Amino acid sequence: MKLANKVALITGAGSGMGRIASLLFAREGAAIAAVDINEAAALETAKLIEAEGGRAIAIRADVSSSADAAAMVAATVAKLGAPDILYNNAGIEGKSDSLVNLTEDDFDRVIAINLRGVWLGMKHALPHMIKKGGGSIINTASIAGLVGLRNSGAYCAAKAGVIALTRVAALEYGRYNIRVNAICPGAIDTPMVSRIQGGGSLSESAVRRISTLGRIGKPEEIARMALFLASDDASFATGAPFIVDGGWTIS
Repeated sequence: MKLANKVALITGAGSGMGRIASLLFAREGAAIAAVDINEAAALETAKLIEAEGGRAIAIRADVSSSADAAAMVAATVAKLGAPDILYNNAGIEGKSDSLVNLTEDDFDRVIAINLRGVWLGMKHALPHMIKKGGGSIINTASIAGLVGLRNSGAYCAAKAGVIALTRVAALEYGRYNIRVNAICPGAIDTPMVSRIQGGGSLSESAVRRISTLGRIGKPEEIARMALFLASDDASFATGAPFIVDGGWTIS
């Protein structure tokens, strides 16, 4: 198993890519701290892991809150041990509107969760990882951090910020044997994408525009990239945005 005897703290673990990654990491031997703002969803993820014979705890946290971020790390350390892996996956799509029409509250909420939440996760977990002798941090960015998307100014700004934070953290903490990378998904079949589409699915023409493979991605495909980055298979990878977008950014 790739993550035997490891401890993984995963935010946004209650659904979508976070839940799938939690299950995959557990199957590969990691004990999971499943964190979500929706406590019931986090509990469900933990139960699914335990039903397969894995070890997991559920933690309710708002990643944009420093107190909650500190508490989620403290609970992980107390119940499972210091994290070897931090997967800052929690995020929201935010309101879709032009830059002029976005309110300050709209903008600030996306930045708080998608960018500050990543920083807070690292801020509170890094001291424990340093003391433990190393680890891997994975931050969920997006192709929206690399290209412009109409009516997504706050989201694009936050995800570009995640990529920048990832690079800085990799520079600052490589000497402690801590690798820091980002995943930049394209369109993935998750509840978030469904919400963006108003509860529906992307049209065939839209899919063709954003994927040279002719389909959107599966959460499992992002989870497998996260597993690679969490494991020793990626022992020389740090400070990089890993694009998993079906060819969106080359078309």
